[in-house]
Amino acid sequence: MTAPSFRSLEDLNAAVESCRLCPRLVAWREEVARRKRASFREEEYWGRPITGFGDPAAGLLVVGLAPAAHGGNRTGRIFTGDRSGEWVFRALYETGFSTRATSVSRHDGLTLEGAYLTAAVRCAPPANRPTRDEADRCLPYLVEEIRLLSRVKVLLCLGAFAWDSALRALARLGLSSPSPRPAFGHGREARIGPYTLLASYHPSQRNTFTRTLTAEMFRERFERARALLAAEGAS
Repeated sequence: MTAPSFRSLEDLNAAVESCRLCPRLVAWREEVARRKRASFREEEYWGRPITGFGDPAAGLLVVGLAPAAHGGNRTGRIFTGDRSGEWVFRALYETGFSTRATSVSRHDGLTLEGAYLTAAVRCAPPANRPTRDEADRCLPYLVEEIRLLSRVKVLLCLGAFAWDSALRALARLGLSSPSPRPAFGHGREARIGPYTLLASYHPSQRNTFTRTLTAEMFRERFERARALLAAEGAS
């Protein structure tokens, strides 16, 4: 897929929501929306690709992996309705980027201030594992998002997949990575053009239950983003 040029985030989001480029992901997200989880059987699932969400004037862009089958694929908003999202919105709230510490639906009134959330892959993948081809088809959406979010200075990447996608998106924008290519690791940083990339372990249950990632470790990444933005003079 060649990266299109969208005039606005609204145009980009309309294209994302109507995307059917990956047959496996289309089939899976729609099957999950039909079958539902028993605890959500009375809810109408979104069952479509997930757009980014947040402040169009954001200085911070948080990049995740993909929507959860019974999280974003159900609620229609990234990081909303699943355990990983609970960590993300709590950290955003504690560091002044969110008006609420919890997000339960796209209609709950929560707003972000200075932050925007997105994902490397926009459809829920089976077993949370998109293929490389699927990531490649989705990459132009991230490229365009970064381009349209003209005030973004910091990209906080949750997990190695998001880190790799962010590096590839910046390369498509004509920004070369340092040599050797920055490797993922919690707490690592890389300066690429006008952007600083921050790395964090993904707040998956596997990482949080084993304390590979603690709440303190995770919040520190958002605090670091806040400090970098303050140094840049961004909000």
